[in-house]
Order: sequence, then structure tokens, then C-alpha cells
Amino acid sequence: MHWPVLIAGLTLGLISSLHCVGMCGPLALALPVHHLPRAGRFFALLFYQLCRVLTYSFLGLLVGEAGRKIYLAGFQQTFSLVMGGVVLLLLVLYYGYKYAIQPAFLSRFFNYLQKIMMRLLRSDKNIASFLLLGIANGFLPCGMVYMAIATALTTSSTTHSILFMAFFGLGTIPAMLALSYFGQMISLQVRLRLRRLVPVFMGLVGLALVLRGLNLDIPYLSPELPTATGIHAVHCHR
Repeated sequence: MHWPVLIAGLTLGLISSLHCVGMCGPLALALPVHHLPRAGRFFALLFYQLCRVLTYSFLGLLVGEAGRKIYLAGFQQTFSLVMGGVVLLLLVLYYGYKYAIQPAFLSRFFNYLQKIMMRLLRSDKNIASFLLLGIANGFLPCGMVYMAIATALTTSSTTHSILFMAFFGLGTIPAMLALSYFGQMISLQVRLRLRRLVPVFMGLVGLALVLRGLNLDIPYLSPELPTATGIHAVHCHR
């Protein structure tokens, strides 16, 4: 049944919207749509956001394959506990000690990605530009996207992982569209305040992963994790 996965992904996306407004404000306001008519602006922004969701879905596919192997190996509960602990540890290191763990190859990739996006922002404004900008935006480093990926890794199937990441992305769209339209009305001070909520959201996701791994049989919050399918006990009949 997909409903718990869809609800969880959408809820995390809606919560993450506040973080998106705080962190992605400059990029949303820099999108080259101001010369377009009202209807054209809306569809250009929507297409851009949907392409971002497409990237999240692709990431869901990648981590879903890894998560499926963890599920089949019977380590889903342990893995959820470990991921929750890692999220909380990274939260303490970054916000408590200002220490960020990011491999050098990722830093190079993100720098290259940002250069591409800057070129696209300065290039001819056509449908291909919005497509590429949206896809590239989905790969940018983001704490809440990392949280979503960590959660998607604990799902029991690749389909659930893709759906979770897709609905996570869809949950962020209303706030991001509103920011692109009315961003000038949201002051920098407000966006900075919203940014301060990021560690709170990260902490809640870390705790949710730990609770999920505890297998407390609490609907949505800590459901009983299913065992791997296709593995059956063999009985000897005499």
C-alpha cells in the first residue's frame, strides 16, 4: 500500500518548504521570468519546479535500489536506527561545532553544477533553459534533501523510494512558486529566521528514523517494519 509513503513524503516536503524559502530565496528570485506574461511566467516556473521533482525521483530510484538490497538482507530496522543516529550526529557536528563533512569530489561536482546554472541564467530564456535549471537545482546540496534521501533509503521497495522522493518534491512546490511570485514581499530578515528552523527539521527527521527503527508498531511514526519478501521457512514433513 502506497498511502503511508505518499503522506510521509508530502509531509516532509511541506515542512521543508520553510527551509527552501530561507535557503533558496536568491535562486528563486533570480529566475529569468519577469519579462514573461502572467500565464507564461506561471507555466515556466511550474515546469522548472517539476523538473526539480524529476531529479528527486531519479535520486529516489538510485537509493531505492540500495534500500531494496538492505531490505532483502533483513537489515532495514538496524539501518533505520543507524541512519537516524548519523543524521543526529551530523546535526550536532555542523550546528554545534561548525564542522561539515563533505567529500572533495562532491565539492567539485557542486561547484561545477553552480557554474552551469550561472551560464543558464545568463543564456537565452527558452524552455530548454528552464528544464536544465530545474534538473540541476535538484542536485544542489540541501540538508532537507539529504534527510529525504536518508528516509527513502529505509523504504522497502524501489517504487516506494521513488514515490517518497517525488512527493517530497511536490510538497515543496507551493512555497517555491509563491516565493518566485511574491519573493520581494518576503524580507531577507524573514528568510533568515526561516533558515534557523533547519536544525529543528533535521533533528525531527533523525528522531523519526530512530523511532522507525525501534519497530514500535505506531502507525506512520514507527510502523512495524515488514520482513523481506520471498524468504519462506522450509518445513520438513515426515
